[in-house]
Amino acid sequence: MGALRPGLGLLGLALLAPAPARADTLDDTIVALMQKKQVPGLSLAVIQDGRIVRARGYGVIERGGTTPVTVDTLFQAGSVSKPVAAVGAMRLVEAGKLSLDADVNAALKSWHVPENEFTKTEKVTLRRLLSHTAGLTVHGFPGYAVGDARPTLLEIFDGKKPANTDAIRVDFFPGKLSRYSGGGYTVMQQLVIDVTGRPFPDFMRDTVLQPLGMTASSYEQPLPPARAALTATGHYPGAKPVPGRWHVYPEMAAAGLWTTASDLARFVIGVQLAIAGEPGALLPPATARLMVTSVKPGYGLGFAVAGAGQKQTFSHGGRDEGFDTQMIGYRETGQGAVIMINLNENSGFMTQVQWAIGNAYGWPQFVH
Repeated sequence: MGALRPGLGLLGLALLAPAPARADTLDDTIVALMQKKQVPGLSLAVIQDGRIVRARGYGVIERGGTTPVTVDTLFQAGSVSKPVAAVGAMRLVEAGKLSLDADVNAALKSWHVPENEFTKTEKVTLRRLLSHTAGLTVHGFPGYAVGDARPTLLEIFDGKKPANTDAIRVDFFPGKLSRYSGGGYTVMQQLVIDVTGRPFPDFMRDTVLQPLGMTASSYEQPLPPARAALTATGHYPGAKPVPGRWHVYPEMAAAGLWTTASDLARFVIGVQLAIAGEPGALLPPATARLMVTSVKPGYGLGFAVAGAGQKQTFSHGGRDEGFDTQMIGYRETGQGAVIMINLNENSGFMTQVQWAIGNAYGWPQFVH
């Protein structure tokens, strides 16, 4: 396989060795697994040598229907929204508009993290928000049914109706422990809004999505009609459709990205190129490498990180109501994949598909 090397442009990467022939059987494996696990639809993108070598849709957008999933079908990314949003925040750091280690209350305008005994000596910072070490509560968000009243971010922060989650508060010393917090990423969303003076979807479109060619993607919640027409329907376990087809997530940075597997693959490639020091990458190499370096074991700034050497990966999983996503990229080899399904699936389907891809395309774990 070709490694992702500094100075080797996308054209050069495209001229490297083709994918292994054993990848030809991957479609059959995926279809068989979908049938076994009753997965209505799946969107897939595979990265090899720093380029998308396979982009496919499988199944249908809604169980019992006939409209096929295509590479253009939009899925909710769930928590994979977080690493994409984290790159947007890091671009503000690079522009000198945010600090990784300053108290976020110094930059927040619309709302402030309430001070208490835990914040007297240690403060909530952007580095801690992105690495889930800020001591903030609220693990995740269920979203809001289409047609239901939706809260403002300020109501979400304080747990006031119509918010359906508890108040977001610091309940242990910032920096001491790692605990996953969608609440922390929602604070980051407000931080970006306050610093830029722009709606979060507009900022992310101009700062991350469009520069990476992620033109199908949007943080808009709810989606405008033209984009909503391209969406898959979410399904609960047992393949029961989500009423209204999907939920709406005002907690955009934590859970609100609508996207395709191919667009998320472009994001992975963008991070790989930045890590490699490719000219024109979205972030400087030192910043990109920082994001995929553990702050606390297993998690960097927006990414889950694992392995070492050629086996080192940056990844993230995601779940919204009726949708599951898995994204993985290799730091050094220019490989990776994105799998998106319109089902909350709890029996290991995503892992099985990911391992089938890794075996087919010679990921480092499968090369001896």
